[in-house]
This record gives sequence, C-alpha cells and structure tokens, in this order.
Amino acid sequence: MRQGRSEGYPEFAAARSGHLYRSACLLTGGDTHLAEDLVQETLGRVYVRWNRVRAADNPAGYVQTVLTRTFLAHRRRHSSHRERATDVLPEVAAPEAGGDASLRLTLMGALGQLSAKDRAVVVLRYWEDRSIEETAAVMNTSSAAVRTRCVRALARLRALLGDALSEYAGT
Repeated sequence: MRQGRSEGYPEFAAARSGHLYRSACLLTGGDTHLAEDLVQETLGRVYVRWNRVRAADNPAGYVQTVLTRTFLAHRRRHSSHRERATDVLPEVAAPEAGGDASLRLTLMGALGQLSAKDRAVVVLRYWEDRSIEETAAVMNTSSAAVRTRCVRALARLRALLGDALSEYAGT
C-alpha cells in the first residue's frame, strides 16, 4: 500500500468492518457468505476512493451508503438466476445462555422474505437509524418513495411475523 493513499485506512476498515458485516447480514436476510462478500467489495471500493472518503463529513455514513448500493446492485445483477432460500434450516442453532437466538432467527427469516429494496429501507431506517432523506439519498429515490416503502415493508413484516413475536413479548 502506498503510504499517502492508505493513511488511516487500515484502522478505519478494522473499526467499521464488524458493523458493516452486521448490516450486510440484515440486508442479505442472514446470508452470511454473501454478507462477507459485500463487506469485502465495499471495503475494496472504499480503499480505491479513500482520499475522498476520509475527507467526507461522515466517512462511516459514506461507507454504509457504499454497502447498501453494492447490495442493491448485486440484487439487480443476480435476481434472475440466484439460489432461492427455503423455510427449512439445514441444522438447528445451539441454544445460547440467556440469548435471544430464536427471536433473531424469526426476525431474520421475516427479513429474508422481503424484497431487496424493502429490506434495504428497513435496515437503513431502523438498524442504521437514518432519516428518510438520508435513506432516499442512499437508495437514489425520493423521500415519498422511502415513506411508502417503509409503510409497506413494515406491514409485510407484521403479516409475516403474525403472532410469532407475541411469544417473545415476555423476554
């Protein structure tokens, strides 16, 4: 790596990679392999433009935008010939001591059934806690489209989850 170009990049990438991976897992509906690929591609794109990224007002937000756009581009490229997820898991996760693994699995399953754009809106608005305007900018759409997609995505999640969340209400 050239010193001038990469100054501060390794530290930034190490500090942000965990959060990027968690966001990517949510975007992909739990596909950890695709999430790893998206994070790697995102960090590669950020490295190429590191001087611009580090000069940005919010480098972390910039990188999250790159991740989301990388995910949406991937979905567009691979939507017609992608493997389809099933509702049957190949193995059962080991129970965590005091953890909420079954709740996470339920939510990830429901997220996985949303369209890519609906998932992106939910992740950006509620996981990343971005404003409607920020979400619209990341997704290259209007604020009205984000509001509409949010309402529809949350309604779809409620329909998918149904009574499944009521059993977790006491936790």
